[in-house]
Amino acid sequence: MSSQEEQADTMRIDKWLWAARFYKTRALATQAVSGGKVHLNRSRIKPAHRIAAGDRLTIRKGCYRFDITVEKLVLQRRPAVEARGLYTESEASASARRALYRQRKLEGQGANLMAHRPDKHTRRMIRRFKQQ
Repeated sequence: MSSQEEQADTMRIDKWLWAARFYKTRALATQAVSGGKVHLNRSRIKPAHRIAAGDRLTIRKGCYRFDITVEKLVLQRRPAVEARGLYTESEASASARRALYRQRKLEGQGANLMAHRPDKHTRRMIRRFKQQ
């Protein structure tokens, strides 16, 4: 193993979340763990909590939820392709996330029809319409 691919037995959860590319920075990972967005074996934890391979995590990012099992721990952040090998996501979690994504995409169509304030001409048309 090269020095970049060294593995650890345990590591801080905020560092692992950053290395697994769930969060762009360690500060964001720390903030998510402190805010209760990450649970270890269904219990709330602190950012300095140590995790090991085999631990089950529940991560909420926005409206999406990830139920994952930690497979490997690495000391450094690696490319996204390698980061996906650090965990396995349950099939139920992945399918629920995909379904929610499709539903949100369908609901969002046409949501930005009136993204700006009406201009003078449109306001006059609205007034005429209301007077009729």
